[in-house]
Amino acid sequence: MKKIDKSIADAYFRKRTRNMFIYLAIGFLASFGVVMFQEFFSQFTFLGMPFHYYMGAQGAILVFIAMLVANAAISDKIDKDFGIDDEASVRIGAGNTLDH
Repeated sequence: MKKIDKSIADAYFRKRTRNMFIYLAIGFLASFGVVMFQEFFSQFTFLGMPFHYYMGAQGAILVFIAMLVANAAISDKIDKDFGIDDEASVRIGAGNTLDH
């Protein structure tokens, strides 16, 4: 496996860390933020239920599932941008087998 330059590795780590904090903030808002402002959100209805109740019962789970899918897609793109994807690994390691 080829060695990655430190500046590239640092940029990769910064992007991944930034995304992690964004996902944590979205998760916090979807689970606790809606409950903290439940009086404001109770004026809205979603599928016949008050919005804050829906988010507490099902909405937060749907947000988390959507974040998992988004994280997978965004992480794959970041990996490809930095040359850390599966295809690059196969290309780099082609023909380099170890005999034990």
